[in-house]
Amino acid sequence: MTLLEQATMTRDEYLAWAEKQPGRWEFVGGEVYAMTGARRVHNVVALNLAAALHQALQGTPCVPYTSDMRLAILESGADFYPDIMVSCDPRDAQADLALSHPRLLAEVLSDSTAAYDRGTKFAHYRRIPELQEMLFIDADLRTLELFRRAEPEGWLLTDESAAEHITLCGATLAVAELFAGLPPKTAALPPAP
Repeated sequence: MTLLEQATMTRDEYLAWAEKQPGRWEFVGGEVYAMTGARRVHNVVALNLAAALHQALQGTPCVPYTSDMRLAILESGADFYPDIMVSCDPRDAQADLALSHPRLLAEVLSDSTAAYDRGTKFAHYRRIPELQEMLFIDADLRTLELFRRAEPEGWLLTDESAAEHITLCGATLAVAELFAGLPPKTAALPPAP
């Protein structure tokens, strides 16, 4: 992720500018960031999750989307490209370039983006009223951290890393499928304190 070196923009200026640019650009607080390419393992896991969700959610109003679809967060005026989104909202079914009402967001973490994904992005994501589930996936460590909205104002974290199955948007997915096609685990979890 690289900051565009120019003066800050309004969201309307960003939308008009981004429409004419190659690649994907995120917008946060008036600043524009280029989205760089991802490692192979990142793409494998994201595609595995999208395929599993696509299969499991057929026949429901819920539709998965990959990182080519923009997320416009109306509550904060920010725009992102999450790795995976699922929307069950009829308003998003009519959208063309951006969704605004996802039920699930998933980010595949990398060393360079993990803090940003868990920090700034998740802070913006939590402002979406329809968002019920946020999944952070570490492909190297094979970890799955699932946050679920807990009423009235909180989020409940469950570590799904050792589970055989994970339930997302009411669909049960095999955890092994999410990591299929990856080389053996390259790192171990640090010891518990």
